[in-house]
Amino acid sequence: MRIIGNRGNTARKLQAVASGALPNGDTIVVNADGTVSVVAEQASGVGTAVVFESGATSNVGVAFDSSNNKIVIAYKDGGNSNQGTAIVGTVDSSDNSISFGTAAVFETGNLSEMYQIAFDSNSNRVVIAYSDGGNSNYGTAIVGTVSGTSISFGTAVVFESAYSAYINTVFDSNSNKAVIAYQDYGDSQKGKAVVGTVSGTSISFGSIATFANAATGFISSSFDSSNNKVVIAYQDDDNSNYGTAIVGTVSGTSISFGSEVVFEAARTYDTSCTFDSSSNKIIIAYTDQDSAGSNTRYGTAIVGTVSGTSISFGTAVVFQSARAEGITALFDSNSNKVVIGYRDAANSSKPTAIVGTVSGTSISFGSEVLLLDAAMGDKVGGVFDSNSNRIVFALRNTGDDTGNSVVYAPVASTNLTAENYIGIASNGYASGQAATINAKGFIDDNQSSLTAGQSYFVQTNGDLGTTAANPSVFAGTAVSATKLIVKG
Repeated sequence: MRIIGNRGNTARKLQAVASGALPNGDTIVVNADGTVSVVAEQASGVGTAVVFESGATSNVGVAFDSSNNKIVIAYKDGGNSNQGTAIVGTVDSSDNSISFGTAAVFETGNLSEMYQIAFDSNSNRVVIAYSDGGNSNYGTAIVGTVSGTSISFGTAVVFESAYSAYINTVFDSNSNKAVIAYQDYGDSQKGKAVVGTVSGTSISFGSIATFANAATGFISSSFDSSNNKVVIAYQDDDNSNYGTAIVGTVSGTSISFGSEVVFEAARTYDTSCTFDSSSNKIIIAYTDQDSAGSNTRYGTAIVGTVSGTSISFGTAVVFQSARAEGITALFDSNSNKVVIGYRDAANSSKPTAIVGTVSGTSISFGSEVLLLDAAMGDKVGGVFDSNSNRIVFALRNTGDDTGNSVVYAPVASTNLTAENYIGIASNGYASGQAATINAKGFIDDNQSSLTAGQSYFVQTNGDLGTTAANPSVFAGTAVSATKLIVKG
């Protein structure tokens, strides 16, 4: 590598042989052999699917027990009278595999409905909320304790003495409470929520609060740890089935809500939301009935910003230009990426994942990845395992009607370090060419959509972002929409 241009000038251009193609304006790193490459991520891929239940499964919910570093999968066991069942899994990151202990029944009656379960990091217990088909479909919750590769349960507690559906549980780590959101069939299908307090192996509840005075569906919830708020996203049946969200604040054993905000003025399905703790944003993924002006049910995502008791949204982005169903949205805190799992109707309903990167109030996506080469039914369940830095998806394989679990590492590594970023390609270069790199102090004019005066950081995939990635690498300061002072 050599310096070119005026050596008396503090601004520098460097020249080195390109290893791989270097597109104009891309961020560049120097390799150990002195060649230069674009900043890029390397996905480690998908492990082999493991059967956790040989009978038919549905209503799968997944949680990560961070005190024991275990995965807990709860589900309806169609091969055992539809009993509510749970099993403990251990992820091996060396080969993206997962192994399981022995399944345990937590509900001997017919488990009618259950979506999202949660881990209470205060009590180190798993909270499973569900509709108890053996008890008039009442909303019911139970506390599970993981020990080794087993799980045991306390006594089930009814939180809603009426038919409850679309049941989601999230843990509020600020108040150390579990928040259960659900549809109340006993009260015109209104959206309701209740706060639960875990003590030992039991759970008690405060008063029930209404977050939607209208029929609701496809309820999902997430906890915004930056603002200490619970965000609930849902389909508002009484407002043309529009996608809607609301912000909740837990105080003691109660929860109160701000005003409803529409995030998609069209019919939405399969709503799932997650919190990106890197950008401090809520991401809602959903099926958009009216994408592209027709009833296509495209897979779509949108970024939300919580402020006080309200939430505002950026522009929706399509991640799947075909029918996407059974959606689940997760956040990978290792790579600071959003991962969305879904059934791809354009590919025989096979389970698929895609990685999203949040920047400001928008999100961009990479290429989709096939999780299992078989058709699946029901909703994709999933969770991020922060011990192995892997995503675990749980799903129903309709080919043999078994419950399958798949370990996925969306981003195993990046070639970016805090030391090897050198600048930005001044032009497009083919592999093996002598490439000129705009380096420290030089004004690169090959950018777009920058904000003058804003500091930018190199993301692990080579993009520029306004927040630091991991590792934190300062790219430079924008002087206009198209110009960046490299490392300046």
